[in-house]
Amino acid sequence: MTIPKVLPNDLIDSLLANYKKPEDLIGENGLLKQLTKALVERALQAEMAEHLGHDKHEAVMNGTGNARNGKSRKTLKGEFGELPIEIPRDRDASFEPQLIPKHQTRWTGFDDKIISLYSRGMTVREIQGHLAEMYGTEVSPTLISSVTDAVVEDVKQWQSRPLDAIYPVVYLDCIHAKVRDTGAVRSKAVYLAIGINIQGEKEVLGLWIAQTEGAKFWLSVVTELKNRGVQDIFIACVDGLKGFPEAIETVYPKATVQLCIVHMVRNSLNYVGWQKRKLVAADLKRVYTASTIDEAEQYLSEFEVRWDDAYPPIAQSWRSNWARIIPFFDYPPEIRKIIYTTNAIESVNMSLRKVTKSRGSFPNDEAVMKLFYLALQNISKKWTMPLRDWKPALNRFTIQFEERMPQQ
Repeated sequence: MTIPKVLPNDLIDSLLANYKKPEDLIGENGLLKQLTKALVERALQAEMAEHLGHDKHEAVMNGTGNARNGKSRKTLKGEFGELPIEIPRDRDASFEPQLIPKHQTRWTGFDDKIISLYSRGMTVREIQGHLAEMYGTEVSPTLISSVTDAVVEDVKQWQSRPLDAIYPVVYLDCIHAKVRDTGAVRSKAVYLAIGINIQGEKEVLGLWIAQTEGAKFWLSVVTELKNRGVQDIFIACVDGLKGFPEAIETVYPKATVQLCIVHMVRNSLNYVGWQKRKLVAADLKRVYTASTIDEAEQYLSEFEVRWDDAYPPIAQSWRSNWARIIPFFDYPPEIRKIIYTTNAIESVNMSLRKVTKSRGSFPNDEAVMKLFYLALQNISKKWTMPLRDWKPALNRFTIQFEERMPQQ
């Protein structure tokens, strides 16, 4: 590794000879901007000398007689604001600058800043205002769209990438977004699948926008997972949408389908006024935190006695879905919290809602996928550790699903 040379103090003193206030250094016409321009243009001249084989004003040294032929000008956008740069030209137009390639109008990394702002939910107008305020750079809506559109191909590759053969737990849930469709704004469901792999790490498996909800749509989603390499799922945690469990069992007949308790409770409380919600929620909690299935059924019966007259749909819903509510009772408490709720996906949905709350609607489905993909890339960067309590869960899975676990 080459250690960079320290600039001589006399050179620094010379550069700062007229320095009196911060603007002299970092302002619109400050030293840093002028120095950047001078260094870039000097580097381009050095590239041209290397290309031609001779310095400026020296005799032509190459066999073709190619020589300098004036300059062209371009303005680069970036953290320095707008910086005009003179690019040397040669007679036969064979010079290809490396520092600032042809057609480049933005500093390297500037596009990344636009994408970063976009991924955090900022609208095009907000991004424009931020860049103008921070860097004094005017950026058009067309430029922002073209920069962010560059990730569309990444989205397609990500959505079709191969997946692991086994995910012990998969969570499937949705978030709604307003999208323009055939001239009208519709609320569309964006479905998200998060898998827990053998190492206990979370992974976003895919995103889907439901054009028409129902068993046929769910079947296509689960079939896509199978086609991308997922051979087995031990437990699938879902929010109880009609047709979803049946679609999963069609493709993965050995999978246990667990309804999300959080959704069950939330849907139950929709029937209850604010004054009674805490009481009803507390009685429901007795059901799903019971030690055994028999105890849970007893608490559900007691719930019916107390609340059926006022809120008959609640117990009826729990009874009708009972077979898909109780699978988590087969596991000890430290594992139940991993599998009986979609908390792992709820936190993701909360983050996604934050990046969409400032938007009235999306122009099309592609815009939804683009923003959600970028937001998920930010969210998943924090997933560096396996789930807490994963080791006892994995030990349990290894024993219970011995014939289905991969051979180490």
